[in-house]
Amino acid sequence: MLESNEDQFGTEETLESWIMAKCRDWRDHYETNYEQKFDEYYRLWRGIYSSEDRNRESERSQIISPALQQAVESSVAEIEEATFGRGRFFDMKDDISDQENQDIVYLREKLLEDFKANKIRKGVAECLVNSAVFGTGIAEIVLEEVKEMKPATQPIMDGQLQAVGVNISDRTVVKLRPVLPQNFLIDPVAVDVDSALGVAIDEFVSPHAIEQLQEQGVYKNVPFNFAYPDTDLDPDHELTTQPTDKTRLTKYYGLVPRYLLENDEEYEEVEELVDSEEEEGFYVEAIVVIANGGTLLKAEKNPYMMQDRPVVAFPWDIVPSRFWGRGVCEKGYNSQKALDAELRARIDALALTVHPMMAMDATRLPRGARPEVRPGKIILTNGNPAEVLQPFNFGQVSQITFAQAGELQRMVQTATGAIDSVGVGGSINGEATAAGISMSLGAVIKRHKRTLINFQESFLIPFVTKAAHRYMQFEPELYPVSDYKFEVTSSLGIIAREYEVTQLVQLLQTMSPESPLYPALIQSIIDNMNLSNREQLIQTLQEAGQPSPEQQQAQQAAQQAQVEFQQSQTNALNGQGAESQARAAKIAAETKAIPVELEIDQIKAVTSNLAAGDADDKEFERRLKVADAALKEKRLNLDTAKAMPQ
Repeated sequence: MLESNEDQFGTEETLESWIMAKCRDWRDHYETNYEQKFDEYYRLWRGIYSSEDRNRESERSQIISPALQQAVESSVAEIEEATFGRGRFFDMKDDISDQENQDIVYLREKLLEDFKANKIRKGVAECLVNSAVFGTGIAEIVLEEVKEMKPATQPIMDGQLQAVGVNISDRTVVKLRPVLPQNFLIDPVAVDVDSALGVAIDEFVSPHAIEQLQEQGVYKNVPFNFAYPDTDLDPDHELTTQPTDKTRLTKYYGLVPRYLLENDEEYEEVEELVDSEEEEGFYVEAIVVIANGGTLLKAEKNPYMMQDRPVVAFPWDIVPSRFWGRGVCEKGYNSQKALDAELRARIDALALTVHPMMAMDATRLPRGARPEVRPGKIILTNGNPAEVLQPFNFGQVSQITFAQAGELQRMVQTATGAIDSVGVGGSINGEATAAGISMSLGAVIKRHKRTLINFQESFLIPFVTKAAHRYMQFEPELYPVSDYKFEVTSSLGIIAREYEVTQLVQLLQTMSPESPLYPALIQSIIDNMNLSNREQLIQTLQEAGQPSPEQQQAQQAAQQAQVEFQQSQTNALNGQGAESQARAAKIAAETKAIPVELEIDQIKAVTSNLAAGDADDKEFERRLKVADAALKEKRLNLDTAKAMPQ
């Protein structure tokens, strides 16, 4: 691609002309494909009638059913309650090696404090409404320099008096500004903000806002005129007269040709925090602000340290390979149109059946008579009134239209998945039992959960991450710089919590209060309730489950006594076992000694019958030696037997 400042017609190309050409193409794509549908969705949600919404030429009634309005508000309330119902809607975590979490707690609480001060919840709620109506919620992350004032006292006159006043400090804060679809332009082939060539926010603003930024040095100090009227950019197309004191401001975030940016006289070189060794490409990420389509107010490289775009967007329901999503109004559009046609046809028919009408013979009416029917009216006729006047009636309206309207309203709720507690019995499963309603509620809750997860991953977490990075960059004294990870801590919505409480109560009825799971179930029920003192009740329940110090001492004493009793029983059993072993050893020794005693008795019997004399003495000595040898042999065998292992 050639780097040239001349376009195909030979005229010099500038940065603002290149951007506005892209924006015009993107706006043509939006107006051709989406503008008419989005306007009709807006009217159906607001309940504003337009002749374009007429279903037939003879239709006179202008009523719009509130079924789609209820579906939008119910769906948004479910997601908003699931996100902000518990107060803290995000959490942070550091790497595993960092065991100290004081910095995480401080940063989380500081972010929550700044988010509350800058009304982030209000901006997120508006984005949710836009997403439910138009299919896509879009917001711009804006940095503002504000003066933070805090009441304070200061001693004066050597501490004798106290002066009351305020301390003023300059701060840079992050705000979330919702953007309507008609004010947002994006590359038609992109599926998200980051993959697009660029995005632009094209809207009308008050001239004083631009003048203030020019005084602060944010914008170039150049004159600009008031914008020409363009209802396509106005927030509300249904207003009869639009404000005239306004300026068209186009803020472009995305890639631009490097040579156009660097050749511009208003180009500001941003000092990079970290030296980049990457080769310079044809495109560069930049921020460009243009007034009234031709006056360049600002042009610079992306100044944010993460090089991200200050825009977040999410679809209510994903449409594959498309940026614009599918909202609640689009889901219930056909059912809503059928319901409106049914109601308008009934009202038009009532006008013919309720109001009295008469057929008259025009030739027999007096000259100048005004044929109208009203109480106390006297009608003059030329002849018998019974022959001249005759009541005329179109009949009665069929009562089946009531049932048809109810079924169509149920179709709207089925298409959108927006079921509230008032219409649960008849809208989900007819006149079914509680079990059938519970099964049907599961499908409804799954649809809300799907939208909630999509909102968290595509909008909430990216916004919190980008806001934290901007605070780290522009407020490093208050926000320590580190690589933190953010995760959501949202809970179930109102319908899901009611459904879960019902299931827990039914489970609680199946067990006794002595069960160890009983307190845990009660705590879960209280945790799912939207009570003002929920945290206090949970803390009281946890404290009740823990024993008092006296109970702990008594329990420890009982455990010690039990251990001592078991030890004494063990010692007694060991003593009995030792005694039994000793008795068995004694019996075994006595049993082995019996043969020796028998041998001694035999020797006594041999020696008892010897006579006196020399020959007998010699015989006695011989026998004694033989008996002694036999006795030693027996003792040796006995000792060997004792030495052998048992």
